[in-house]
Amino acid sequence: MSLADPVVEQSVRPGALQVLGPGLITGASDDDPSGIATYSQAGAQFGYGLGWVLLFSWPLMCAIQEISARIGRVTGRGIAGNLKRHYPPLVVHSVVSLLVIANVINIGADLGAMAAALKLLIGGPALVYVAGFGLLSVLLEVFSRYARYVSILKWLTLSLLAYVGVAFVVHVPWARVAPSLLVPRITLDAPYLTAVVAILGTTISPYLFFWQAEEEVEDVQARPPALPLLRAPEQAATEFRRIRLDTYLGMGASNAVALFIVVTTAATLHAHGVTDIQTSAQAAEALRPIAGPLAFFVFALGIIGTGLLALPVLAGSCAYALGETFGWPVGLARRPRQAKAFYGAIALATLVGVGLNGSAIDPIKALFYAAVINGIVAAPVMALMMHLSSHKAAMGDFKLHAGLKLAGWSATAVMAAATVGLLATWLA
Repeated sequence: MSLADPVVEQSVRPGALQVLGPGLITGASDDDPSGIATYSQAGAQFGYGLGWVLLFSWPLMCAIQEISARIGRVTGRGIAGNLKRHYPPLVVHSVVSLLVIANVINIGADLGAMAAALKLLIGGPALVYVAGFGLLSVLLEVFSRYARYVSILKWLTLSLLAYVGVAFVVHVPWARVAPSLLVPRITLDAPYLTAVVAILGTTISPYLFFWQAEEEVEDVQARPPALPLLRAPEQAATEFRRIRLDTYLGMGASNAVALFIVVTTAATLHAHGVTDIQTSAQAAEALRPIAGPLAFFVFALGIIGTGLLALPVLAGSCAYALGETFGWPVGLARRPRQAKAFYGAIALATLVGVGLNGSAIDPIKALFYAAVINGIVAAPVMALMMHLSSHKAAMGDFKLHAGLKLAGWSATAVMAAATVGLLATWLA
């Protein structure tokens, strides 16, 4: 059957809303409360000086996330499943263990930030809110039908518009923003380099690779007669176009929102001498006397919305990685009794995240350690993905073309350099 066969093209071509799926949700989940804290700190400490990093990282994000999606769509397996088939168990278990540790810490930090934001808005006990958000996230992920759940996640991406709105509520001198984006003034002092590494580590995180690949697998199962491309190569042209559009738009929206957060905090907090912001809730509180109650309210509300989007992605990527590693039935389209270990992993990861908020662990230090672990994991995982997706044994006739291969290896090299920089600043 030819690539141009009209029957096949019509039968698997997704609708407009289906095009915006795994890539959009993955990109939006990247702007979680922990990421908001990183972007707020960058804007508060360095003004507009680090906005260029978000422009620079966008094509790198697009390349590595498109490769992740291709792996899932071509093979019908996620990242962990493919690693298990082609690499030694020690490699797979090491990568998955570090991913799970980093994700659980991130879940705890995001739950704490969401609870702190709600407490700022209505008062009350933060620990109760932590438990409530955790329970809500687990119930939705476990008991919602897959199609409905994906629809919920897509609607939650609208919470990112809160940060676009805040930028227009406050006064931003856009004429000063543009030059800093196009002609960056790079310095080699430790705080500046640490901030650059933190932004790169926040925007290019391993859990995003695992999630997007797995959601491509789920999407195939939910959209008959779509099949893994190794079994249905005639569907490749349509599916690769969809993946590219979805990924580029999703990552573009993610970095655009991050840039709005940097610009907003630079125009308000940095301009008024507030340069030490450790959490997203602190950023919201600091905005109130400077930018007014409306900016504070919208910023805080956005923290809750983005957290509700990020929690299932973090917990879900843990469960997918563990499930494929140990051979469990996995998938959000399965009923709970059909995938008890998979859904149990989601619940346990979230429960441990809730528990971290009641422990003596400093959440700011925990988040830093999670960033270190993510940095350590990202470059090796990217290198494995590049090797995997460039070989016929894994990808058949759908090995990466030269352009995407160059972009993917460039992203890997940047993250390797960022990891070295992160460890250097950490150990200094």
